[in-house]
Amino acid sequence: MQESVLVNKAESYLKEISNDSISLEGIEEFENFKSLYFKLVDRLNHLQNLKDDMDAQGYTTPFTSLNKYGTKTLADVAIDEIGESSRHNQIFRMKANAKKNILDRVKSAIDSHKIAIGNLEQFGYVKCGSCYKKYSIDEYKQMNGKCVCGNEGFAFKIKRESTHRIGIIPHLPLSGNYMVLRTELSGYGREALKQVLNILKQERKGVVKTIALVIRFKDKNNRVIRKNITLDSEYVTNYEEEVRNRYGKDVRIEALRFHRTKPAIIDDKHARTALAIAYVKYAHEIIDDIKDDILKRRLTDFKRLNKYYDVIDEYQNRTPDFIDQYDYDAIESWRETQIEETFIKLGYFDKFGNMTRSLRKDLKVRDNIYNNTLKNIASTLILWDMFKYYLTTSNNSRKIDNGPFPYIRVELDREQRKVFQTTYDNVIEILNDYTDIKIIPVPEMDLLLYEKFKFEKQIKSSNIKFNHVALGAALIYSNSNIELSDISNAFNINESRIKKELKNIDQIQNPKSDKSKKFLDLIKK
Repeated sequence: MQESVLVNKAESYLKEISNDSISLEGIEEFENFKSLYFKLVDRLNHLQNLKDDMDAQGYTTPFTSLNKYGTKTLADVAIDEIGESSRHNQIFRMKANAKKNILDRVKSAIDSHKIAIGNLEQFGYVKCGSCYKKYSIDEYKQMNGKCVCGNEGFAFKIKRESTHRIGIIPHLPLSGNYMVLRTELSGYGREALKQVLNILKQERKGVVKTIALVIRFKDKNNRVIRKNITLDSEYVTNYEEEVRNRYGKDVRIEALRFHRTKPAIIDDKHARTALAIAYVKYAHEIIDDIKDDILKRRLTDFKRLNKYYDVIDEYQNRTPDFIDQYDYDAIESWRETQIEETFIKLGYFDKFGNMTRSLRKDLKVRDNIYNNTLKNIASTLILWDMFKYYLTTSNNSRKIDNGPFPYIRVELDREQRKVFQTTYDNVIEILNDYTDIKIIPVPEMDLLLYEKFKFEKQIKSSNIKFNHVALGAALIYSNSNIELSDISNAFNINESRIKKELKNIDQIQNPKSDKSKKFLDLIKK
C-alpha cells in the first residue's frame, strides 16, 4: 500500500470514528451493551491492523529518509541544485510529519479503545439460561453467543462490585483527537488534567536496564586496548566477574554507569493522556450537575453571583461602534466603565466603586469551592478507582487481564505508592452528598496497598480460594477504624463475604496448626 494512501485511509477511518458518537443510554440492557462492546472491539482490530501496516512501512522512524537527502553541505551541492535540494527536503519533511502525526493519533485511538473495552468487560457478564454457566462478554463473543451446553439464551448481569467507570467512555479520545479535547478544557480543567497526569506518571525507583563500562585490557599481542562495552541487567550484581570471563583476569574497569528505567504507574503515554482527559471531562460533567446545588447552600445570595458573572460576560463580548475596533485600550476602558456603572445600579458596588462585603465573601467562597473541591474531583475519582482496582484484583489477573487501566504496573513500589498519600476528604464528602458515587475516605491508602502486595506474596502457594473483592474490603477493615457497613456499601459486597475473608486473612497470618505454621514459614523464605 502506498504511503499517501495509508495516511488517507487512516485519517478517513479516524474521522469516521469521530462522527460516530458514543451513547451510554440504556447500557444496562444487554442488546445496547453488546452492540457497543462489539463495535469497539471491531474498531480496535481495524486500528491494530492500520498500526501494523504503518510499522511495516517505517512510520515509527519517519525521518530516516531525510538523512539521504539532507546530509550534503553547501560545498557539495551545485548552485543551481540548492533550490531543488531544499524543495526535496521540504517535501520529505512534510511527508515524515504526516506519518508521525497519523501514527500518533492511531496509537491514541488504540489505547482509548482498550480503556473503553476494559471498563465494559468489568461492567457486566452473561449467564447461560440453561446450565447457569457464567461467561465474560469477551468469551461470549468468541463462542458466537452459544453456550457449551448448546443453549443460546443468556441473562445479562452487572458486576456492581467490580472496578469500572463507564461514564468516562464517551469522553475518551477514541478517534485519537486528544489534542483537540485538551484545548476544549476550561482553566481549572487544564489544572485538573495536569494533576491526573502527574498521578499516572508517578515513577518507581529506577530499575537497572543496562550497564555501560569503559575497560582496559591487553590483547594477545600484548597491546593495551581501551574499550566501551554494555552489559544487560542480568549482570548487575556480577558485572566484574562477567568482564573478567570475557576479557581476562587482568582487565581494569575505568568507568562505570548504570542506565535505569523508571516505569510509571500507567506505563504508556497515550494511555495516560486518554485516561486523564476522560476522567477530567467526566468530572466536568459531574461539576455541571452539582455546582449550582453546592453554591446555593454555601453562598449568601446565589442569584446575585450569577447576575454578577452575566454582566461581566455581556460586556466582555461587546464593542461599541463609536470606538475604533483596533483601539484595544479604549475598548477595555469602556467595558470596565460599563461594568462598574451596572454594578453600582444593582447595588453590588457602592458609589465609589467598592465591592460590597457580602459579594466579596461570596466570590471568595466560590473560588475556594472551585479551587479546593471541584478541581480535585478527577484526581479523587482516579485515585479511588486505581486503589480499589489494586485491592480487589489478584496479582495474576492484573498481569493477564486488560482491565480499565491498560499498561498499569502489576505492583507498586514505595515511590509510586506515595501518590496514594493524598486524600481529598472534602471532595469525597461532596460526591457522597450530591451524587450516587460511592467512595469512603481511607487513611494511609499507600500503606494498605503495601499490606495487599505483601499478602499476595503470602498466599501465592495457598490452596484457599479467595473472593478478591471481599478480600480487599477485609484488608481495609482490619487495617482501619472504618465501619464494616460503610466498607460493604462502598464495595457493593455483602458483609458476610467480608467476614469470611477476615477469617482467611487470620488463617494465613496467624496459623494455628503445626502444618499451617510450617507452610507459613516456607512461603516467608
